[in-house]
Amino acid sequence: MPRTITERELTAPIALRGADNRLNAAAVGWTRTPLHDTSGIDGRRSWGRNKRWEYWAVTTPTHLVALTVSSIDYAAVHGVLVHDRRTGRTLDRGAIVPFGRGAMLPASLGDGPARARAKHLAIDLEETAEGTLLRAEVPGARIEILAELPAGHERLGVVVPWSKRRFQYTVKDVARPARGRLELDAPELGAPEIVELPLGESWAVLDHGRGRWPYRMVWNWGAASGRVGDRVVGLQLGGKWTDGTGSTENAIVVDGRLRKLSEELDWEYDERNWLAPWRIHGASAELRFEPFWDRVSATELGVFGSHGHQCFGHYSGWVEADGERIELDGLLGWAEDVRNRW
Repeated sequence: MPRTITERELTAPIALRGADNRLNAAAVGWTRTPLHDTSGIDGRRSWGRNKRWEYWAVTTPTHLVALTVSSIDYAAVHGVLVHDRRTGRTLDRGAIVPFGRGAMLPASLGDGPARARAKHLAIDLEETAEGTLLRAEVPGARIEILAELPAGHERLGVVVPWSKRRFQYTVKDVARPARGRLELDAPELGAPEIVELPLGESWAVLDHGRGRWPYRMVWNWGAASGRVGDRVVGLQLGGKWTDGTGSTENAIVVDGRLRKLSEELDWEYDERNWLAPWRIHGASAELRFEPFWDRVSATELGVFGSHGHQCFGHYSGWVEADGERIELDGLLGWAEDVRNRW
């Protein structure tokens, strides 16, 4: 049965927290552009449950790139991924730093740069007049990519309320045109390989998060970006973690214009075979996701544990929004299953 819900669109700036340091009920809703002030989600007044991150993923015809800068109060968790779709070669460097040392994150989206510093890892995310500059350096790779922000481009913001004390603000920003270069060590060539990202075929996606989470959580997230005919389409999907909250993070962006899907979608996939096709569906969507690579992650460090399958592949099917059915055929992106204790 369709699980449609009623969601409120917010159109003016608002604080995520109230004067009592708990969730501001008036902040619950969704936006087309970042409007929420998330200052105070920093561990100074409430320590242990604050989760802050900037995650960027970039898809190109030849490579997949991901950068993570995050603080979960008792640790900073960072990562740099470069996967060569042609050869299967993968560089996946991570760092966990006690008590969030070496991590700098802005109080609210756009307020300043995000930076990560750890042994053999440096990440810098900086807002510019053209968009967001993504730079990273780890042994084996140097990355410099501009995620362009076209005029009028809309970005989904959502507040997910579990309770007055546990809540999350997320911005999911899909289909950002990307350009730049990768410099990858290639001993077999005798010199670094330089990969220029082809504009018009390379896309960046942001997952910006600020909130106070329950200790255990399971989520699905899917996103994809690319051209469908003569239109630029970005797909944003989520599940499990928002179910029953009255909020969803489902939307589609067409030529920079966001169309909200106010429905809890059903996710079907085989946990014994992550590369088998996935199905994500509801009254507003019927999607088939066909993975070609599973990025497996597993961390166990006392109170902190994370297990995830981020499968990269292609979406086909349709999404119906604002009275229009939008057909998709081979849109490149990912779908994931993550289970955290944090």
